[in-house]
Parts: sequence; C-alpha cells; structure tokens
Amino acid sequence: MHILQIYKDYPPVHGGIEGHLQLLSEGLAARGHRVTVLYVAPGSQGRHEWRNGVELIATPRLLTLARAPLSPALLWQAARCRPDLIHFHHPYPVGDLALLATRAPLVVTYHSDIVRQRVLGALTAPLIHHTLRRAACIITGSPALMQSSLWLAHHRERVRVVPFGLPPLPLPDPALVADMRRRFPGPNALFVGRLRYYKGVDRLVRAIALLPRGHAIIAGGDATVRGSDLVRLANALGVGERVHVLGAVDNATLRALYAIADVFVLPSVARSEAFGAVQIEAQMAGLPVICTELGTGTSYVTIHGRTGFVVPPDDPPALARALAELFANPARARALGMAGRERAMAEFRLERMLDRIEAVYAEIGNRA
Repeated sequence: MHILQIYKDYPPVHGGIEGHLQLLSEGLAARGHRVTVLYVAPGSQGRHEWRNGVELIATPRLLTLARAPLSPALLWQAARCRPDLIHFHHPYPVGDLALLATRAPLVVTYHSDIVRQRVLGALTAPLIHHTLRRAACIITGSPALMQSSLWLAHHRERVRVVPFGLPPLPLPDPALVADMRRRFPGPNALFVGRLRYYKGVDRLVRAIALLPRGHAIIAGGDATVRGSDLVRLANALGVGERVHVLGAVDNATLRALYAIADVFVLPSVARSEAFGAVQIEAQMAGLPVICTELGTGTSYVTIHGRTGFVVPPDDPPALARALAELFANPARARALGMAGRERAMAEFRLERMLDRIEAVYAEIGNRA
C-alpha cells in the first residue's frame, strides 16, 4: 500500500507529533508499505530524499503564521501524489486546504484541539470540519480526548482509539549514570520536553520551592518559554541551587537522566497537551509519573494511584504534595514505577501501535 503522510514538520524538527510521524512512517516502511511524507521544509529551499526507507518531500516555506508554515507548493504536491491512502496529522490548517485537491481515502490522526490560536481556529473551522466529515476514520490517542473534544462530537462513530507507542529504551551508559548521580544526588524530579507555555514547567519550579528538599532537573530546548526565565524564577524563589535547567540533551544523556531520576513530572496546564508520550518513555525507564488532569489523554497514560499520581493543573501546592509523598516513600515510588513499566510494555509498545494502525487501514480498505 502507498501511504501519503501529511504534516507541517518532520525530524530533525523536534516535537511530539514529529517524533510520532517518524516512528509511524519508518515502522510502516519496514513492514513493506511504500510511505511518502509530505511536509514543509524549515527554509525557503525544498528537498526530495529517501531516509530509512521513507520518501520525504519537503516543500519550500514561504512564511510562518501562528506556528503554521505556509507553502503553496504543498498544495500542488498533494494534488500530484496518487497514493492508495492519505494519513493526515491534525492540527495543520494548511494541510486541510491541501486535502481539498486529493481524492484518496483519508485517515486523520487528531493529535489535539487548536487551543491558543483561537482566531486561526475560527477562520479555519470550515476547513477542519470538512476534513473530519470526509475522513473514513479519525484516530485519537485516548478515549478521554475522543469524549472531551467538541470538534469530534459529531464524528465519534468514526473515531478509533490508537494509543501512541514507542520502542523500548536502550540501556544507559553506566559511567554516564554514575557521573549524573554525582552531579544530582537527589531526590530528583525530572521534566523532559520542549519548553512551551502549556508544559507548565514553572509550576514544577514553584512546587520545588514549597519543599524542604528535592531537586528539579529540566531537560529540553527553548520554545515559547526560555530556560533562562526558569533559572531567574528559581533564584527569585530561593531554590536556584535545586533547579537545574540543562537545555536540550542528547539521547545518551537523556537515558542517564531517566536512570537517576526518582519521579517524572509532566506539569502541563492546557489541552494542547493531549497525550504526553514522554510519560511512556519515563514509564519504560521504570519511573513513577506525576501528571495533571486536563481532560485529554494525560491521565490515560498515567493512572492515578497505580502508575503515579494525577494532580490538578496550575496547582503547585498539589504538585508539591505529590512530590513529597514519592520522595518520602521510595519503596512506593519504585512500585508505581514498575507498574508503569509493565503497562507501557503491554499497551504503549511501538509494534502494538503499528498493528492497530494497520488494522485501521484494513478497515478502510474493506469498505472500498
């Protein structure tokens, strides 16, 4: 089967959707499908290449508006391709426009609502509704997002829940782990991810300031929030020596950080956090997770009292209480972490996700 994937970006651009798109595309290609990914290049020069068995067509970027890259060539390329099936990754309104020129059966992965760009969301609402009406199947990562999204309210009979999946983490380098333990003796709360407003990382800093002990390790590049602002906040709260803002780290360092952490924290504050796949990484590393209840998929990945704790968003005292509980009870923290690892290996493995995606594709093919 020739599958055309459409989204705005692709690695090496970092992000949860970008990472999922790469894993999905390369996984499907390894299973014998022909996979083409159509996206927008970071600059004004397009490119056409093959990488890890996947055909990548990057169209030139004209400009970026509200985090959406504009590329007229994307529309032309979408019309030019003749795939057996199109798999579109929402949200990307320019992609909705490009779909108007295509006729192949359509699958939409609905990653999240459009939350912050309300004007853009209102202007593009007719396009988005057209895409959702046309889709033979709509995929969401969790039942919670399917039930809570107003955009999906009229399409639930065509929604299929396919949780995101990741490959197992390689073992960390023992020497690097030992070095990290010397630098960060703990107890350590770890955050990993791009520093975006909806991640709520400043709430983690404020929670650490409410505790008499414990460190926050923050690993991730700047985006809509700057690491330097978090450092200033920590210093102002008197916990500068207990908050460590590392910036972006390589994979070897990341694996070592998972090994020395006592708990993983995803303190997100807005529905833009629709799943939080980084929680799966933490679970695979055996860590208990503290996440926030957003009415999306965060509390589907982390089950309160079973694999970690779920706390209200934008509530540093509640986050501090959960951290204090795990810092003071390492045996319970390990038990929650092991339960999370078992669930991640059973429910959130990459191979299981690929099986489920192929089943969606087969369902559409059987209707034809």
